[in-house]
Amino acid sequence: MRTHRLTIFALVALLAVFAAACGKKKAPVLAPTATPEAEAAPPAATPPPAPAARVTEPAPIPTPPPVREDNLTANNASLDDLNRNSPLKPVFFALDSSEIDAAGKAILDVDAAVLRQNASWVVTVEGHCDERGTAEYNLALGDRRAAAAVTYLKSLGIPDSRLKTVSYGKEFPFEAGHDEAAWSKNRRAHFVITAK
Repeated sequence: MRTHRLTIFALVALLAVFAAACGKKKAPVLAPTATPEAEAAPPAATPPPAPAARVTEPAPIPTPPPVREDNLTANNASLDDLNRNSPLKPVFFALDSSEIDAAGKAILDVDAAVLRQNASWVVTVEGHCDERGTAEYNLALGDRRAAAAVTYLKSLGIPDSRLKTVSYGKEFPFEAGHDEAAWSKNRRAHFVITAK
């Protein structure tokens, strides 16, 4: 599993170098947020700063579209077609959280029903984050998000052998914006059907 993550991380790093070499216009860099995870460790002689207060206001969670019946019986569709029009909807998370809220559980309940109807499907759950924070922190958070989704699906009876996880951290955003509207769509566990 660790070798798989290192391979993926190396590929992501290679893609980042390649993209930088292509001469694309760079997006504006935002000032880092004041979360303890994104800050560098202070020198050993000084005491650590007090953690920043967390926002208690819940982040808006996009509502997934309803599952279409024609997607559920897609035995003749290719994997690319299944994933392009996937009946498996992503679960969204609050900032710096891997906790699945009530809306996320409702989405996973529907996803579990789809997986039960398509008992041969194997799914990779991808953990994603928004662009804030360090790459290392976001890879770990993405891993926790994917694992939380898998744990919930297993509690609904989906066998562990049908569920894989991978973390992409902040490398593959759904939305390219630099505001909360984009960030809320990028903090997710995304489902990819890898075998049917």
